[in-house]
Amino acid sequence: MIVVGYLATREGRQGIASAVDEAARRKTALTIVVSEKAAGLTDEARTERDSELEVISSDATRRGVEVDVQVLSQRHDVAEDLVAVAQETNAELIVIGLRRRSPVGKLILGSNAQRILLDAPCPVLAVKTERAR
Repeated sequence: MIVVGYLATREGRQGIASAVDEAARRKTALTIVVSEKAAGLTDEARTERDSELEVISSDATRRGVEVDVQVLSQRHDVAEDLVAVAQETNAELIVIGLRRRSPVGKLILGSNAQRILLDAPCPVLAVKTERAR
């Protein structure tokens, strides 16, 4: 089982694409974790997100990857949700997308990414987006 978080960002989409690739390569299932605050999304945004997740799931299924989408609204934050789901599913890998940082920003890793790396019960694959040319 591979676990990845859903974020509607370039980095989040790269994380999911890499997680699907890795799940296909390993011939294992994929769990996509959606951390949602109960009142955080409009109906329009939720519909847009659900449509994107349906496309991702369909594409992964065509590649032979079984996908489970877990929408979590009762937990605390993205890092905690990913680590908890990885523990609950006995995941073999967590995949996260990283954003590029300025030279000063490189001194520190994003707090969610850092917490996932430190608290994960399994290896973590951190991927960056393709550099714009």
